[in-house]
Amino acid sequence: MSQEWLFMSASELGRGIGHGEINPSRLTEVYLEAIKAHPLRDRIYSAVTEDRALLEADAAAKRAKSGHRLGLLDGVPISWKDLFDSAGTATEAGTAYLKGRVPDHDALVLDNATKAGLVCLGKTHMSELAFSGLGYNPITQTPPCVNDADAVPGGSSSGAATSVAFGLAACGIGSDTGGSVRIPSAWNDLVGLKTTHGLLPLDGVVPLCETFDTVGPLCRSVEDAAHMLAALSGAPAADLTGADVAGRRFLVLDTVGMEDVRDVPRAGFEAAIAAIKAAGGIVEHGAVPEVGEALPLSACLFTVDAYAQWQDVIEAQPDLMFSEVLERFRAGAGFSGVDFVKGWMRLHELRAGYLEKTAGYDAVLVPTSPIMPPNVERLAVDHDYYVTENLLALRNTRIGNLMGLAGVSLPTGVASTGIMLLGAPFSEGRLLRLSAAVERVLTA
Repeated sequence: MSQEWLFMSASELGRGIGHGEINPSRLTEVYLEAIKAHPLRDRIYSAVTEDRALLEADAAAKRAKSGHRLGLLDGVPISWKDLFDSAGTATEAGTAYLKGRVPDHDALVLDNATKAGLVCLGKTHMSELAFSGLGYNPITQTPPCVNDADAVPGGSSSGAATSVAFGLAACGIGSDTGGSVRIPSAWNDLVGLKTTHGLLPLDGVVPLCETFDTVGPLCRSVEDAAHMLAALSGAPAADLTGADVAGRRFLVLDTVGMEDVRDVPRAGFEAAIAAIKAAGGIVEHGAVPEVGEALPLSACLFTVDAYAQWQDVIEAQPDLMFSEVLERFRAGAGFSGVDFVKGWMRLHELRAGYLEKTAGYDAVLVPTSPIMPPNVERLAVDHDYYVTENLLALRNTRIGNLMGLAGVSLPTGVASTGIMLLGAPFSEGRLLRLSAAVERVLTA
């Protein structure tokens, strides 16, 4: 029975603990044993915090026994992307520049989760400084894709996704600047929540673009995402009971969102749309011109922010960084301060126009990624392939970041494909409720 725990949802595990059927100490031991025994563990975890995990689990077991649990997920073991500071454990953000960096304090979201009773299993590998949506990292490790041993897993929260997909964590916590939670979630058949920028604190999180960085969970269910968001924020979890697709209005974002979508992701998306319609959802198709105008701004806004953060560190030793990621950072030097400020001024206008045009819909829908996970070996040697696949992988997810939205990626039922629901800023509760309804339709 204990091996079945490895592939149960975090919420199911939490209920098992609450019912006295699962002991948090034994649960954590099962996860730690699975990590130690897994042949790909070193490609997934950058560090395993065994002593911390066992201490936290024992405390959760005592609370469960005394009837003083801190919440549904008290005692559930999870993983953390290696850009969340963890006291006494290396936090290196997938880069040689931070090798040996050991913070004194936990990131605020990790501290919040610990106070909610979550058990920290360790830190997971990621793309260098989170600046790639592919998950390919020749500097540290490239985690595996659960559906294709020859493909990348998606990034930059690559190990966060694979720790869950391979049964080595009940949930993974990642970050999303342009799609870094949603892409690896889609490619590994998980649920990924992109929170609104500013909803969760970034204190103790290694930055990429502070104007776009967000924190979010990669998990097995929308219910897990709702309860993880509550644990990370300290706010109550969204009420998902009674959610229904019938009568809800959806907008499929044609043109930009559906351009260059390849056959398999398109098939998964269209099957999901058909299921939503069959359940009574109202699906319309249309274009929002503001999206098409906003996407080119990302070339300036993301790279300038990122290069401003890391220029001095990178240029002191540029040979320490993978050339493709180095090129992306250095692109920020090609824009002026005027370009950056004007870009943000225009983006604020475009965001207002987008919200006005989509206000009558419960969610905007697009395929999470237009492509399937690319081949690792080809990415290593083919520059044009790397650039094309990286930009296209993040094209649809980047809409949510540019427009300042909340977003959820759901598995479509076709391996390594996702459907993304985008909602208004700070609408996480409503969006999770709607996503739970869609999830039930897709898994019926």
